[in-house]
Amino acid sequence: MSEGRNQEVVGLAAANNLAHIASNQTALSVVIPVYNEEDSLIELYDALQEALRNFPAQWEVVLVDDGSKDGSFSILKELHSRDKRFRVIRFRRNFGQTASFSAGFDTARGGIVVAMDADLQNDPRDIPMLVDTMLSGNYDIVSGWRVHRQDAALMRRFPSQLANWLISSLTGVHLHDYGCSLKAYRSEVIKNVRIYGELHRFVPALASWMGVSIKEVAVRHHPRKWGKSKYNIARTTRVILDLVTVTFLLNYAVKPMQIFGKAGLISTAAGFAIAAYLSALKIFAGAALSQRPLLFLAILLIIVGVQFITMGLLGELIVRTYYEVQNKPTYAIRETLDD
Repeated sequence: MSEGRNQEVVGLAAANNLAHIASNQTALSVVIPVYNEEDSLIELYDALQEALRNFPAQWEVVLVDDGSKDGSFSILKELHSRDKRFRVIRFRRNFGQTASFSAGFDTARGGIVVAMDADLQNDPRDIPMLVDTMLSGNYDIVSGWRVHRQDAALMRRFPSQLANWLISSLTGVHLHDYGCSLKAYRSEVIKNVRIYGELHRFVPALASWMGVSIKEVAVRHHPRKWGKSKYNIARTTRVILDLVTVTFLLNYAVKPMQIFGKAGLISTAAGFAIAAYLSALKIFAGAALSQRPLLFLAILLIIVGVQFITMGLLGELIVRTYYEVQNKPTYAIRETLDD
C-alpha cells in the first residue's frame, strides 16, 4: 500500500456517499476500549484529531473505560471537556475488551463504525482509508491486516498466523489477520451481531451468516510504546474455546438436531451393530458374553446415542423459544423493492 493512499482523507466517490450514510447527522463513530492506558491517551487524542481533521462529515469517538485502575478516566474526562465529540463510557469494573467493544457498538451513532485499540499500535491515520475502501467498493466490513506486524515473532506473530489459518478454515471467512482490532463496519451490520467472551475478533465470521461483503486491507502497525500487552496464554485458550462456539453458531445454531442427531444416530447404529454381532455369537456359537468388553461398549453406545438425540430435541426447543419469544428473525434483508 502506498504512503500517498494512506494519507488520503476520503476519495471523491466515497465522500459523495457519506451524505447517504450520515442520515442521523453522524457519519462515523470510532469505538476504542481503554484499560489502564493513561500514558497513551493524550497522544491518541491528538492523533485522532489530526487524522479526522479534514473528514468531510460529522464524526465521534466513543471511548469505553473498562474499569481502569490508573488515571485513565480522569484523562478521558479532560478529553471530553475539550471536545464533546469524544464521548466516554465508564464501566463499574473490568468486563473485558469484547464487552467494551459491545458497549461502544451499541451506543455508536455513526452510519459507519470503526473499531481500534487505544495503545496506538493501530494508526488513526488509516481510518479515512478504511472508510474510503468501504464506500468506494460498497463493502459491509473492511478488516485491517497488519502486514508488517511489530510484535515478537515467537510469542505473538507465529501463534497468530496459526490461529488465523485455523479460524479461516473452520469459519469459511478467509482473513490474514483476525486479531487486528482496526476494522470498519456498517452500522446495520455491527448492531446486529451480539458478542461476548472473546468474540470481538470473530465479528467478520459471525456477520457472514447475513451474507456480508468483506474486504481486507493492509494497515500500519507500530511497536507498543507504553505498558505491556494484555494478551497471554490464558487468553489464547479462551480464544480457542470461543472458536468452537463460533463454528457451532455459524453451522448449527438454528439446527442443533443436525449435529447432535447425526452423532446420536451414528452412536446408536454402532451400538446396535455390535449388539447384533454379539447376539449372533451367542445364538450360533454359544459364546459367553458377560465378560466381553464389546457388550459394555454396545450398551454405552446405545445410551450415548439416545442422549445425543435427546439433546438435539432439547436444542431445537430452545432455539425455537429463543427466536419466537424475542421475535428474532432468522434472516437478514439487504434491501427491499416494493414500489
